[in-house]
Amino acid sequence: MAEYQNIFSRVVIHGPVYAGVPVPGGWRAGRGSHRTLLGRIGDTQIGPIYLGLTGVASLLCGFIAIEIIGLNMLASVHWSPIQFVRQLPWLALEPPPPSYGLRLPPLAQGGWWLMAGFFLTMAILLWWVRMYRRARALGMGTHVPWAFASAIWLYLVLGFIRPLLMGSWGEAVPFGIFPHLDWTAAFSLRYGNLFYNPFHALSIAFLYGSALLFAMHAGTILAVSRFGGDREVEQIVDRGTAAERGALFWRWTMGFNATMESIHRWAWWFAVLCPLVGGIGILLTGTVVDNWYLWAVKHGVAPVYPHLFPAVADPAAATGAAP
Repeated sequence: MAEYQNIFSRVVIHGPVYAGVPVPGGWRAGRGSHRTLLGRIGDTQIGPIYLGLTGVASLLCGFIAIEIIGLNMLASVHWSPIQFVRQLPWLALEPPPPSYGLRLPPLAQGGWWLMAGFFLTMAILLWWVRMYRRARALGMGTHVPWAFASAIWLYLVLGFIRPLLMGSWGEAVPFGIFPHLDWTAAFSLRYGNLFYNPFHALSIAFLYGSALLFAMHAGTILAVSRFGGDREVEQIVDRGTAAERGALFWRWTMGFNATMESIHRWAWWFAVLCPLVGGIGILLTGTVVDNWYLWAVKHGVAPVYPHLFPAVADPAAATGAAP
Protein backbone atom coordinates (compact mmCIF):
# COMPACT_ATOMS: atom_id res chain seq x y z
CA MET A 1 0.00 0.00 0.00
CA ALA A 2 3.00 2.31 0.01
CA GLU A 3 2.24 3.57 -3.47
CA TYR A 4 -0.88 5.26 -2.15
CA GLN A 5 1.25 7.57 0.00
CA ASN A 6 2.73 9.23 -3.10
CA ILE A 7 1.40 12.76 -3.68
CA PHE A 8 1.95 12.47 -7.42
CA SER A 9 -0.35 10.63 -9.83
CA ARG A 10 0.46 6.93 -9.90
CA VAL A 11 -1.97 5.96 -12.65
CA VAL A 12 -1.26 7.56 -16.03
CA ILE A 13 -3.81 6.92 -18.76
CA HIS A 14 -2.54 6.51 -22.33
CA GLY A 15 -4.84 6.45 -25.32
CA PRO A 16 -5.83 8.24 -28.50
CA VAL A 17 -6.18 12.02 -28.36
CA TYR A 18 -9.76 12.94 -27.54
CA ALA A 19 -11.04 15.99 -29.42
CA GLY A 20 -13.88 16.56 -26.96
CA VAL A 21 -17.64 16.80 -27.18
CA PRO A 22 -18.75 17.98 -30.65
CA VAL A 23 -20.02 21.56 -30.49
CA PRO A 24 -21.10 23.72 -33.44
CA GLY A 25 -19.04 26.69 -34.60
CA GLY A 26 -15.84 28.20 -33.27
CA TRP A 27 -12.20 27.24 -33.74
CA ARG A 28 -10.12 24.55 -32.13
CA ALA A 29 -6.38 25.14 -32.15
CA GLY A 30 -4.28 22.07 -32.91
CA ARG A 31 -5.16 18.40 -32.71
CA GLY A 32 -3.78 17.68 -29.28
CA SER A 33 -0.95 15.49 -28.02
CA HIS A 34 0.14 13.50 -24.96
CA ARG A 35 2.93 14.35 -22.51
CA THR A 36 3.77 11.60 -20.04
CA LEU A 37 5.43 14.00 -17.59
CA LEU A 38 2.23 16.02 -17.28
CA GLY A 39 0.46 12.80 -16.37
CA ARG A 40 2.31 12.90 -13.05
CA ILE A 41 0.39 16.00 -11.99
CA GLY A 42 -2.69 15.92 -14.20
CA ASP A 43 -3.97 14.67 -17.54
CA THR A 44 -1.42 13.76 -20.18
CA GLN A 45 -3.34 15.36 -23.05
CA ILE A 46 -2.62 18.91 -24.23
CA GLY A 47 -5.18 20.48 -26.56
CA PRO A 48 -7.04 20.98 -28.70
CA ILE A 49 -7.84 24.46 -27.38
CA TYR A 50 -11.23 25.92 -28.24
CA LEU A 51 -10.84 29.61 -29.05
CA GLY A 52 -13.86 31.05 -30.80
CA LEU A 53 -14.35 34.74 -31.55
CA THR A 54 -14.21 35.82 -27.90
CA GLY A 55 -11.06 33.77 -27.29
CA VAL A 56 -9.23 35.29 -30.25
CA ALA A 57 -10.38 38.82 -29.31
CA SER A 58 -9.28 38.25 -25.69
CA LEU A 59 -5.81 37.07 -26.71
CA LEU A 60 -5.45 40.01 -29.09
CA CYS A 61 -6.43 42.56 -26.42
CA GLY A 62 -4.14 40.88 -23.90
CA PHE A 63 -1.23 40.98 -26.35
CA ILE A 64 -1.77 44.71 -26.99
CA ALA A 65 -1.87 45.42 -23.24
CA ILE A 66 1.32 43.46 -22.54
CA GLU A 67 3.06 45.17 -25.46
CA ILE A 68 2.14 48.64 -24.18
CA ILE A 69 3.31 47.81 -20.66
CA GLY A 70 6.47 46.06 -21.82
CA LEU A 71 7.54 48.72 -24.30
CA ASN A 72 7.01 51.50 -21.76
CA MET A 73 9.13 49.60 -19.26
CA LEU A 74 11.79 49.05 -21.92
CA ALA A 75 11.76 52.75 -22.77
CA SER A 76 12.26 53.61 -19.10
CA VAL A 77 15.66 51.86 -19.17
CA HIS A 78 16.68 53.56 -22.43
CA TRP A 79 15.78 50.53 -24.57
CA SER A 80 18.48 48.37 -23.01
CA PRO A 81 17.45 44.67 -23.07
CA ILE A 82 20.01 43.83 -20.39
CA GLN A 83 18.76 46.50 -17.99
CA PHE A 84 15.18 45.53 -18.82
CA VAL A 85 15.82 41.96 -17.65
CA ARG A 86 17.83 43.07 -14.60
CA GLN A 87 15.37 45.69 -13.42
CA LEU A 88 12.11 44.08 -14.53
CA PRO A 89 10.76 43.46 -10.98
CA TRP A 90 11.18 47.19 -10.22
CA LEU A 91 9.90 48.63 -13.51
CA ALA A 92 6.41 50.09 -13.72
CA LEU A 93 3.85 51.75 -15.92
CA GLU A 94 2.37 54.39 -13.60
CA PRO A 95 -1.18 55.81 -13.66
CA PRO A 96 -1.71 59.54 -14.36
CA PRO A 97 -0.79 62.08 -11.66
CA PRO A 98 -3.68 63.12 -9.36
CA SER A 99 -3.74 66.57 -10.98
CA TYR A 100 -5.41 65.13 -14.10
CA GLY A 101 -8.35 63.73 -12.16
CA LEU A 102 -10.46 61.65 -14.51
CA ARG A 103 -9.40 63.56 -17.63
CA LEU A 104 -7.45 61.95 -20.45
CA PRO A 105 -3.77 62.79 -19.86
CA PRO A 106 -0.96 62.88 -22.43
CA LEU A 107 0.51 59.49 -23.27
CA ALA A 108 3.71 60.17 -21.32
CA GLN A 109 1.72 61.32 -18.26
CA GLY A 110 -0.41 58.25 -17.79
CA GLY A 111 -2.12 57.96 -21.14
CA TRP A 112 -0.28 54.72 -21.86
CA TRP A 113 -1.48 53.38 -18.50
CA LEU A 114 -5.09 54.14 -19.41
CA MET A 115 -4.69 52.49 -22.79
CA ALA A 116 -3.04 49.39 -21.35
CA GLY A 117 -5.71 49.19 -18.66
CA PHE A 118 -8.49 49.37 -21.25
CA PHE A 119 -7.09 46.54 -23.36
CA LEU A 120 -6.23 44.40 -20.33
CA THR A 121 -9.75 44.84 -18.94
CA MET A 122 -11.26 43.94 -22.31
CA ALA A 123 -9.05 40.83 -22.47
CA ILE A 124 -10.20 39.69 -19.02
CA LEU A 125 -13.89 40.38 -19.68
CA LEU A 126 -13.81 38.64 -23.07
CA TRP A 127 -12.10 35.65 -21.46
CA TRP A 128 -14.91 35.54 -18.90
CA VAL A 129 -17.51 35.53 -21.70
CA ARG A 130 -15.58 32.71 -23.38
CA MET A 131 -15.51 30.65 -20.18
CA TYR A 132 -19.23 31.21 -19.57
CA ARG A 133 -20.17 30.25 -23.14
CA ARG A 134 -17.98 27.13 -23.07
CA ALA A 135 -19.58 25.98 -19.82
CA ARG A 136 -23.06 26.47 -21.28
CA ALA A 137 -22.13 24.73 -24.53
CA LEU A 138 -20.97 21.67 -22.59
CA GLY A 139 -24.10 21.60 -20.44
CA MET A 140 -22.06 22.38 -17.31
CA GLY A 141 -22.92 24.65 -14.42
CA THR A 142 -21.43 28.13 -14.57
CA HIS A 143 -19.64 27.90 -11.21
CA VAL A 144 -16.17 28.43 -12.71
CA PRO A 145 -16.90 31.68 -14.61
CA TRP A 146 -18.74 33.11 -11.59
CA ALA A 147 -15.76 32.29 -9.38
CA PHE A 148 -13.56 34.07 -11.93
CA ALA A 149 -15.98 37.03 -11.81
CA SER A 150 -15.22 37.39 -8.10
CA ALA A 151 -11.54 37.95 -8.91
CA ILE A 152 -12.53 40.34 -11.73
CA TRP A 153 -14.56 42.34 -9.18
CA LEU A 154 -11.44 42.98 -7.08
CA TYR A 155 -9.46 43.90 -10.20
CA LEU A 156 -12.12 46.39 -11.30
CA VAL A 157 -12.38 47.92 -7.82
CA LEU A 158 -8.63 48.56 -7.69
CA GLY A 159 -8.20 49.96 -11.18
CA PHE A 160 -11.57 51.36 -12.23
CA ILE A 161 -14.47 51.60 -9.75
CA ARG A 162 -12.63 53.12 -6.78
CA PRO A 163 -10.64 55.62 -8.91
CA LEU A 164 -13.97 56.74 -10.43
CA LEU A 165 -15.47 57.28 -6.97
CA MET A 166 -12.33 59.07 -5.78
CA GLY A 167 -12.32 61.28 -8.87
CA SER A 168 -8.79 60.47 -9.99
CA TRP A 169 -7.08 57.80 -12.09
CA GLY A 170 -4.06 58.44 -9.87
CA GLU A 171 -5.74 56.33 -7.16
CA ALA A 172 -5.31 53.20 -9.28
CA VAL A 173 -2.59 50.57 -9.05
CA PRO A 174 0.50 50.80 -11.29
CA PHE A 175 1.47 47.95 -13.60
CA GLY A 176 4.57 46.29 -12.20
CA ILE A 177 5.68 43.75 -9.61
CA PHE A 178 7.38 45.65 -6.78
CA PRO A 179 5.67 48.98 -7.66
CA HIS A 180 2.37 47.19 -7.13
CA LEU A 181 3.55 45.98 -3.72
CA ASP A 182 4.83 49.47 -2.88
CA TRP A 183 1.42 50.87 -3.77
CA THR A 184 -0.21 48.38 -1.40
CA ALA A 185 2.08 49.35 1.48
CA ALA A 186 1.59 53.08 0.85
CA PHE A 187 -2.18 52.57 0.55
CA SER A 188 -2.29 50.86 3.94
CA LEU A 189 -0.20 53.58 5.62
CA ARG A 190 -2.21 56.36 4.02
CA TYR A 191 -5.50 55.06 5.39
CA GLY A 192 -4.42 54.15 8.92
CA ASN A 193 -3.35 50.51 8.49
CA LEU A 194 -5.52 48.30 6.32
CA PHE A 195 -5.27 45.51 8.90
CA TYR A 196 -7.98 47.30 10.90
CA ASN A 197 -10.33 47.07 7.91
CA PRO A 198 -12.87 44.36 8.87
CA PHE A 199 -13.41 43.36 5.25
CA HIS A 200 -9.67 42.92 4.82
CA ALA A 201 -9.73 40.67 7.89
CA LEU A 202 -12.59 38.65 6.41
CA SER A 203 -10.72 38.39 3.10
CA ILE A 204 -7.63 36.99 4.84
CA ALA A 205 -9.79 34.58 6.85
CA PHE A 206 -11.36 33.28 3.64
CA LEU A 207 -7.92 33.13 1.97
CA TYR A 208 -6.42 30.98 4.72
CA GLY A 209 -9.69 29.12 5.17
CA SER A 210 -9.95 28.15 1.51
CA ALA A 211 -6.33 26.98 1.50
CA LEU A 212 -7.03 24.88 4.60
CA LEU A 213 -10.29 23.47 3.21
CA PHE A 214 -8.70 22.50 -0.12
CA ALA A 215 -5.78 20.86 1.68
CA MET A 216 -8.10 18.98 4.04
CA HIS A 217 -10.26 17.79 1.18
CA ALA A 218 -7.33 16.86 -1.06
CA GLY A 219 -5.67 15.00 1.82
CA THR A 220 -8.88 13.11 2.56
CA ILE A 221 -9.41 12.02 -1.04
CA LEU A 222 -5.78 10.95 -1.46
CA ALA A 223 -6.01 9.01 1.80
CA VAL A 224 -9.10 7.07 0.68
CA SER A 225 -8.18 6.74 -2.99
CA ARG A 226 -7.27 3.09 -2.36
CA PHE A 227 -10.97 2.58 -1.63
CA GLY A 228 -12.17 4.45 -4.72
CA GLY A 229 -12.46 7.83 -3.04
CA ASP A 230 -11.19 9.59 -6.17
CA ARG A 231 -14.51 8.68 -7.84
CA GLU A 232 -16.19 11.40 -5.85
CA VAL A 233 -19.42 11.69 -7.83
CA GLU A 234 -20.00 7.96 -7.37
CA GLN A 235 -19.37 8.35 -3.63
CA ILE A 236 -21.81 11.30 -3.48
CA VAL A 237 -24.78 9.45 -5.01
CA ASP A 238 -23.88 6.00 -3.68
CA ARG A 239 -21.84 6.41 -0.52
CA GLY A 240 -19.22 3.71 -0.21
CA THR A 241 -16.48 2.76 2.18
CA ALA A 242 -14.21 5.63 1.04
CA ALA A 243 -16.80 8.28 1.94
CA GLU A 244 -17.62 6.47 5.20
CA ARG A 245 -13.98 6.26 6.26
CA GLY A 246 -13.31 9.91 5.37
CA ALA A 247 -16.38 11.03 7.29
CA LEU A 248 -15.47 8.87 10.30
CA PHE A 249 -11.92 10.28 10.32
CA TRP A 250 -13.16 13.88 10.57
CA ARG A 251 -15.83 13.01 13.13
CA TRP A 252 -13.14 11.34 15.20
CA THR A 253 -10.70 14.26 14.89
CA MET A 254 -13.04 17.27 14.78
CA GLY A 255 -16.48 16.00 15.77
CA PHE A 256 -18.02 17.14 12.47
CA ASN A 257 -17.56 16.32 8.81
CA ALA A 258 -18.55 17.75 5.46
CA THR A 259 -19.98 15.39 2.88
CA MET A 260 -18.35 14.39 -0.40
CA GLU A 261 -20.60 16.98 -2.05
CA SER A 262 -20.78 19.81 0.49
CA ILE A 263 -17.00 20.17 0.84
CA HIS A 264 -16.86 21.48 -2.72
CA ARG A 265 -19.49 24.11 -1.93
CA TRP A 266 -17.58 25.11 1.21
CA ALA A 267 -14.34 25.42 -0.74
CA TRP A 268 -16.03 27.31 -3.62
CA TRP A 269 -17.63 29.85 -1.29
CA PHE A 270 -14.49 30.38 0.78
CA ALA A 271 -12.40 30.99 -2.34
CA VAL A 272 -15.00 33.27 -3.96
CA LEU A 273 -15.56 35.32 -0.80
CA CYS A 274 -11.84 36.07 -0.46
CA PRO A 275 -11.65 38.64 -3.34
CA LEU A 276 -15.33 39.55 -2.99
CA VAL A 277 -15.09 40.95 0.56
CA GLY A 278 -11.57 42.21 -0.15
CA GLY A 279 -12.96 44.34 -2.95
CA ILE A 280 -15.62 45.72 -0.62
CA GLY A 281 -12.91 46.70 1.87
CA ILE A 282 -10.87 48.47 -0.79
CA LEU A 283 -13.96 50.22 -2.14
CA LEU A 284 -14.82 51.64 1.29
CA THR A 285 -11.27 52.91 1.87
CA GLY A 286 -11.04 56.62 1.16
CA THR A 287 -14.65 56.81 0.04
CA VAL A 288 -16.34 56.04 3.37
CA VAL A 289 -13.51 55.55 5.87
CA ASP A 290 -10.43 57.79 5.82
CA ASN A 291 -8.52 56.12 8.66
CA TRP A 292 -9.13 52.51 9.59
CA TYR A 293 -7.22 52.75 12.86
CA LEU A 294 -9.39 55.61 14.09
CA TRP A 295 -12.44 53.70 12.88
CA ALA A 296 -11.30 50.67 14.90
CA VAL A 297 -10.72 52.79 18.01
CA LYS A 298 -14.14 54.37 17.68
CA HIS A 299 -15.84 50.99 17.41
CA GLY A 300 -13.84 49.32 20.17
CA VAL A 301 -11.80 47.10 17.89
CA ALA A 302 -8.37 48.63 18.57
CA PRO A 303 -7.00 50.11 21.80
CA VAL A 304 -6.02 53.74 22.19
CA TYR A 305 -2.24 53.71 22.46
CA PRO A 306 -0.77 55.89 25.25
CA HIS A 307 1.28 58.95 24.38
CA LEU A 308 4.84 57.96 25.25
CA PHE A 309 6.44 61.09 23.82
CA PRO A 310 5.54 64.77 24.22
CA ALA A 311 3.52 66.35 21.46
CA VAL A 312 5.49 67.98 18.65
CA ALA A 313 4.80 71.70 18.32
CA ASP A 314 3.99 73.04 14.88
CA PRO A 315 6.67 75.68 14.07
CA ALA A 316 4.22 77.61 11.93
CA ALA A 317 1.93 78.06 14.95
CA ALA A 318 4.70 79.35 17.24
CA THR A 319 4.65 82.98 18.44
CA GLY A 320 6.62 85.25 16.14
CA ALA A 321 6.63 82.82 13.24
CA ALA A 322 6.90 84.37 9.81
CA PRO A 323 3.52 84.55 7.99
